[in-house]
Amino acid sequence: MVEELVAAGAALGSAAVVYALAAAKVVKQYERGVVFRLGKLRPEVRGPGFTLIVPGVDKIRKVNMQIVTMPVPGQEGITRDNVTVRVDAVVYFKVTAPAEAIVRVEDYRFAVAQMAQTSLRSIIGKSDLDDLLSNREELNQGLELMIDSPAVEWGVTIDRVEIKDVSLPETMKRSMARQAEADRERRARVINADAELQASKKLAEAAKEMSDQPAALQLRLLQTVVAVAAEKNSTLVLPFPVELLRFLEKAQQAYPAAQSVQPPGQQAVQPTMGQSMQQPTRQPAQQSVREQLQPVEAHVDPDALGSISRQD
Repeated sequence: MVEELVAAGAALGSAAVVYALAAAKVVKQYERGVVFRLGKLRPEVRGPGFTLIVPGVDKIRKVNMQIVTMPVPGQEGITRDNVTVRVDAVVYFKVTAPAEAIVRVEDYRFAVAQMAQTSLRSIIGKSDLDDLLSNREELNQGLELMIDSPAVEWGVTIDRVEIKDVSLPETMKRSMARQAEADRERRARVINADAELQASKKLAEAAKEMSDQPAALQLRLLQTVVAVAAEKNSTLVLPFPVELLRFLEKAQQAYPAAQSVQPPGQQAVQPTMGQSMQQPTRQPAQQSVREQLQPVEAHVDPDALGSISRQD
């Protein structure tokens, strides 16, 4: 009889241990437990820690309350300015109402993923290419609102949405590269022209100062010679003062004036090698002889010349 009681007690103890193990549940800190009793949702949500349920009657579903990072597959679409692009994005969301996330939607992760893809395609069709490339903050906010509106009913809150990458066709990339290159070249030309304008103004001021002080030009010339000599090259620089050129120019202008004032019996001759600047000329003497002989030749009778030739 005692042995039967001991066996029954042991069986009851074993059953109690098995019941306790089946009824005991542990909910982690980042989780919440939703209990269904005979298929009906219990109003209370089990918090983190140790909790008990009725085995065979209650069923608990643990819901992760952490922020979930879900990549959105690349979606191809045509922008409002008729450019084909491929856009990738990422969605950050978390569950705020565990009971609604389990009851209202079959799989809230899959539902959020499909809603994100649909909203991303819609954003691509409503935006221009420039907006996708430069105004991503506004597009991210619009995409977040489009996903968050139906997700609130599912007990899910969209934390943020980010567009990761925008893939363009190769032809469009080359066109944009040419456009950027042309814009850079235009800006470089404008900057260069502005620099030339400023330099010309400064050079004009420097020239004005040097014209007032002739020694300044000589000092600048010496500075240039020193700068060239510091390079240690084989180039020889011989400075030629501008004042010397001006002196020669004035001398050349004064020389024709001196030629115009000369004695009557002399004529200016251009100096050559082996000749002096001025020499007497014999042209007036030869001219007088010709004038004396010309009347004689004019009064000679041709008939007389003919008779003389016949006598000979």
